[in-house]
Amino acid sequence: MNEVVFFTSFLVGISILLLLDLGLFNKKQHVLSFREASLWVLLWVSLAIGFYFFILWKGELIHNIGDADHLKQVISQHKHSIDISGLNFQDALQVYRKNLGLEYLSGYIIEYALSIDNLFVMMLIFMSFKVPRKLYKKVLFWGILGAVIMRFLFIFTSSALIHRFDWILYIFGAFLVFTGGKMLFSKDKENNMDVSHHPIVKIASKRFKVFPRFVGAHFFIKKNGIRMITPLFLVLLVVEFSDVIFAVDSIPAIFSVTKDPEIVFFSNIFAILGLRSLFFLLSNVINMFHYLKTGLSVLLGLIGLKMLFEIWLKKIGFGTVESLIMIVSVLGLSIIASLIFPK
Repeated sequence: MNEVVFFTSFLVGISILLLLDLGLFNKKQHVLSFREASLWVLLWVSLAIGFYFFILWKGELIHNIGDADHLKQVISQHKHSIDISGLNFQDALQVYRKNLGLEYLSGYIIEYALSIDNLFVMMLIFMSFKVPRKLYKKVLFWGILGAVIMRFLFIFTSSALIHRFDWILYIFGAFLVFTGGKMLFSKDKENNMDVSHHPIVKIASKRFKVFPRFVGAHFFIKKNGIRMITPLFLVLLVVEFSDVIFAVDSIPAIFSVTKDPEIVFFSNIFAILGLRSLFFLLSNVINMFHYLKTGLSVLLGLIGLKMLFEIWLKKIGFGTVESLIMIVSVLGLSIIASLIFPK
């Protein structure tokens, strides 16, 4: 199985699951119950963890590695922090799989945690536009589908630039330190936004005729022969725009633990695909984790510093395992602090 076939098969499988998640056999718009959302979250997390074990078992299939020379080429190309000198091919593969699995798991945890922070923004958007809860599901599905496409382009473009210009990683690192500091010291905004002055709403209103109210689950309607967009479509555009802003933070953060674009993509996609169900699961209890934003701020700053000082950190043995421990520790402490010291 070559790389193209593997990647295509992955996309086909994800597309089928997305159609099922949308409700291929149940097109009625409804609010996901806690039980239904829990089952979908469990499914997506199980698939993500299952993919981790697949990497441990057959991770070489991602790049179709068939011999020792190809393995060395892939390790060098994607700058994996492992040494396979003196190992036979099978032992070297075992080391490669284990490291690749940890890189994937680290990227997945980073993206999943940042996606939870994204839920605050999505809830704010829905509240500000006064979207009926039964329409959340449709907006989130199409928003996530758009996010998959945009992140595919963003990840592989960024990877191509990184492989050509190593110094871009320092820009990413400095940006993450700045973003983390800004998040940490910024004051919480009120739970509303002026939707009429949002830049996306302004641009869309100039380009299209906008119908003044929601029309069921329709994005477009035709009135007196004129095709118009509904407020629901404006909500979708704002959600997509917000995801682009979040991707600017999260994707460079994952490149701090792996330079392999396929692993960045897989970890990213598994995290955001479960976001729709997670939204319904956590929408009523998300305020319990009020220190999560502080934890994410600190984590982004640490990841940025890791990118800036990666050469020196490698010399003292700070590798993939240490990165994973750092990520889990910061997020775990922020969640524990939220539970011990509630608002």
